[in-house]
Amino acid sequence: MAGAFTAASVALVALVASVVVVANTPREDPSAGGTDVSTLYDNGLYARPNPAEVDIVEHPLYGVAMPEAVDCDLPALESGSDDSWESFANGAGDCLTKLWTPVMDELGLVPEPPRMTVTTDPLETDSEDSFTLAYYESDRGLITVVLPNVREIDARLPDTHREDVWLALMGHEYAHHVQDATGILNVAHDLRRTAGSEAAELDTLRRTELQAECMAGVALRGLTDPDGNSLDVVNLHFNSGSGDLETHGSAANRSQWLESGWSEETLDGCNTYGAAEGEVA
Repeated sequence: MAGAFTAASVALVALVASVVVVANTPREDPSAGGTDVSTLYDNGLYARPNPAEVDIVEHPLYGVAMPEAVDCDLPALESGSDDSWESFANGAGDCLTKLWTPVMDELGLVPEPPRMTVTTDPLETDSEDSFTLAYYESDRGLITVVLPNVREIDARLPDTHREDVWLALMGHEYAHHVQDATGILNVAHDLRRTAGSEAAELDTLRRTELQAECMAGVALRGLTDPDGNSLDVVNLHFNSGSGDLETHGSAANRSQWLESGWSEETLDGCNTYGAAEGEVA
């Protein structure tokens, strides 16, 4: 105890001594004009930082484990009701954000969740052979479900298949948000803009869309019963038959990538940009 008291006394003396030194150190009189702070500026700070390099073939995303399953209590969908569709879309968005947040955390990213909405206006760009069921706008952070087109498909679906099919659609569009948050989507857009041919542009577009299809498989894996038939249901209605699309890939490849997202252990299973050409045809 005496030793502790002595140590404390020495520390106190040292503190007092330092205060005295500071108090008694003569100070220079300040300049009448003050300090010219402009001499302290570094003009290099005005320059914009170089953009981060994003390698879409060897992206850190692919080393992350598939996200763990989460509870997803989706509201019942009455496909004829606009309000019900709005509620379903937003519920799916909440579930998908919950599913993908650990992946974003692993990468040190904190993106704003996308907003969900529906529209009753048909799209003029749709053809008889291909319908835009939903789309993602990266600049607005918005996923829009195109109800006229969705309802045309919905009319052919058994009641027991509807939730899985439309959850996969939402998972596909949310995947574009994941691509955007990780920088992959922006690089893919640049590759398409600078492509030297239509074939090269379509190749990049298919890789982007097939990666989103793979991530739709991730969504089904994480939000539905792993012992259920969700994967088979979605492939039956979206990725079967002769539904080959030069923008989204052949039906066989779409099916393969959806299953990869469902079954692989890491997100490397969704690396379409490093895949052989035949796997993204």
